[in-house]
Order: sequence, then C-alpha cells, then structure tokens
Amino acid sequence: MSETLGDLHRELARVVLADRELPDVLTEVVQIARRALPGSEATSITLIRDDKAFTAAFDGQLAMDADELQYERGYGPCLDAGRAGELFLVTDMRTEHRWPDYARHAAARGVGSSLSVPLPFQGATIGALNNYATTAGAFGDDDVALGQEAAAFVAIAVGNAEAAARATQDVTNMRTAMLSRSVIEQAKGILMERYKVTAEQAFTLLTHASQRSNVKLRDVAEELAMTGVLRGS
Repeated sequence: MSETLGDLHRELARVVLADRELPDVLTEVVQIARRALPGSEATSITLIRDDKAFTAAFDGQLAMDADELQYERGYGPCLDAGRAGELFLVTDMRTEHRWPDYARHAAARGVGSSLSVPLPFQGATIGALNNYATTAGAFGDDDVALGQEAAAFVAIAVGNAEAAARATQDVTNMRTAMLSRSVIEQAKGILMERYKVTAEQAFTLLTHASQRSNVKLRDVAEELAMTGVLRGS
C-alpha cells in the first residue's frame, strides 16, 4: 500500500496546475486516480455549484452513465458524498438499499460496486471523486485511502483554479473601471474647455446627458470623446 500511495503522490506531483484550463487538469487527474485505485474500472469527478451537480471529468463511460443516473434523480452516492462530505461505499449495487431506485438502474447499466469520496476544500465540500466497477466488492481499504488522497488533490486543484479565475476577473474589472475613468476624464476636459466650466460642472453635464438619454455615463463620455458631440445637448 505504501508503495502504491507513493506512486500516486509522485504522479499527482507531476500534474501542472499553472496556465492550464481546469477541465484539462481534472481529466489528467481522473486518469491518474483510475489507474491508482486497484478496484476502479471507471472514475469521474462531480462538482457541485449552487446546488447543481455536473461531471467535470471522467475516464470510462460507466462512470458518466452512473453519474447521469444520479443527476436525473437528484440523489445517489456521488451527490450525497458531495453534499454531506461523507464517503459512501456501495459494496453490491444489486442489494443496495440506501438509494434503491438509482441502485436498480445502475446495476442494470453494469455497475457492480462504487466508491464516492468527498472533495473537501477550506471547510466546505465542493463535489466528489467517484469510482465504479462492474463487479461487486471491488473496493477495499486501499482504494479508500488512495481515493481520499486523490480527492484532496482534486479539491486543491479546483480551489486554486477558481481563485485564479476570480483574480483574473478582478483584474478585468479593474481595467474596465480604469478605462471608464480615463474616458470620463477626457470627456470632462472637452466640456471644461468648450464651456469654460469647472470639473464638477462638466461632470454634472455628463450625468445629465446620461440620464436624459438613458445611456450609460461611460458610453456618453466615449461618444463625446470620439465625435465631439454631447448626447442630448
């Protein structure tokens, strides 16, 4: 087990997170996880956003099929693992009683057993790492330990990607704000020169033009800067 765990750590350590799209990272990680877990024949990553779940990456159609059965019903081991932060092991899908309707249909699709591990990140659970096999009793203690290690890495990758996305959005918003301020200052300068008014009076002219025409202040300022015409004047 220690050797297998070491192999998993080494493979995960080689995954590049920087300057990559999250789906590419998760696809690589889900392939590593599937290879690492002795019992897994198919693996997927479920993410939950605003109580809506989706499969962010999968390796093996069996995993996608089983995930979709749960999304259709709104419950199942992968969804409950993601929502409750608990690990769920289904030893035999044919006799599973916690989710009888899902289990019956999953068994009909060829799922014999499954292991769903929550993705914990900063005190919250953001989804689950799901593992499926066509045979009953496919997952043992080694699979659980390895699944937890892989799930922790997935959670970090998702958290980092979302933090980077928020930072990028913040920079974009800041740039937009700076551009807006720049064009408004330019428009104010035009009005100050044209009408010999103060900066405050020029800004008032712009806001009144914006309100009369029901056009955003930045757009009014940009039009004035480009054409020399103050809308509505």
